[in-house]
Amino acid sequence: MIETTAGREFPLREAHDLVRDLMTPNPWIYWVDFLFHISLGWVSFVVALSLPLFSAWQIAAAVVATFAFYRAAIFIHELAHLKKGTFGLFRLVWNITCGIPLLIPSFTYDGVHNDHHRRDVYGTSKDGEYIPFATLKPTAMIGYVLLSFLLPFFFIVRFLLLTPLSYLIPPLRKFIWERASSLTIDMSYQRAENAIRNDKHWRLQEFATFVFVTAAVFCIALGILPYKALVLWYVIAMVIFFINSLRTLSAHAYRNPGDHPMEFAEQYLDSINVPGNLFITGLWAPVGLRYHATHHLFMSLPYHNLGKAQRRLVNGLSDNTLYLTTVRTGMWDALQRIWREASASNRKADVSAADASSLSDLKNRSEKVTG
Repeated sequence: MIETTAGREFPLREAHDLVRDLMTPNPWIYWVDFLFHISLGWVSFVVALSLPLFSAWQIAAAVVATFAFYRAAIFIHELAHLKKGTFGLFRLVWNITCGIPLLIPSFTYDGVHNDHHRRDVYGTSKDGEYIPFATLKPTAMIGYVLLSFLLPFFFIVRFLLLTPLSYLIPPLRKFIWERASSLTIDMSYQRAENAIRNDKHWRLQEFATFVFVTAAVFCIALGILPYKALVLWYVIAMVIFFINSLRTLSAHAYRNPGDHPMEFAEQYLDSINVPGNLFITGLWAPVGLRYHATHHLFMSLPYHNLGKAQRRLVNGLSDNTLYLTTVRTGMWDALQRIWREASASNRKADVSAADASSLSDLKNRSEKVTG
């Protein structure tokens, strides 16, 4: 049993016994799921390019392509968690068909995300995937979401221009590894030199991404590809980042100010489950991410077993009170709660600041009188 800061105990050992048999990933599920959606994404992308601009059918094809690519891209999260040295062919195929064309090769998440699950890193200033939004002004969340519209441009510049320049300028090479090679939400995050777990050949992934984006630009310049291909790619990438930013805000409570590590149970209680609807919720939180709190409880659980684990834990724990505190009814519920917390936290901070100012004024007046 693990005692939480509230003095209650989380039945971790009991929970682990309930899901012990669900830890083994099924390669067939990974292959079928990924190959279907990445194929659907590219077919829909080509169809959208061939249809009249802004026609209903083109918009429909673009929407299908967006959500298909989004689900395929989110497998990067699974790649970060799969046992070291396994799923090598899957990783290669994912990078060739999805990661590199979307300019998010797997090395950009490998190692970085694993730190997010470390007890001494989660929720601290060293965690690139954590910002204490619930303690900041609500506008910080708006700024984070709006950044989604610029991220595709950033990745184009990173791989098209900065990559070849870094081969010639060693200090730039170090800079882009530390500050421009990680899928994080904290823009001040500095990647460690050894922040790699599986992708030992990350330089090859980086070079392949440079070759891909360079070839795409030349094909568009020479008229081999229509310029609409770049526009459609950018719009799809932008929408994917936008949806994922809202999903990220719905994944944690973000209450830790970052000045101290959180105990394991605290990390779970700071995370969120949105079981929701298999189809609707699965669109914006695909590949098991709607069970994000359960994932933080057992990060080795493969995505296709998270739903089963969720049901077992809800119905099988002798006391599921703490477990259920992480559940939200949907994205809107999760976003409303963190927005309200941030607003309340800032009102409290404003009142405290006003009280401190009043006390300071009274002290100054008193000193003048006594003086």
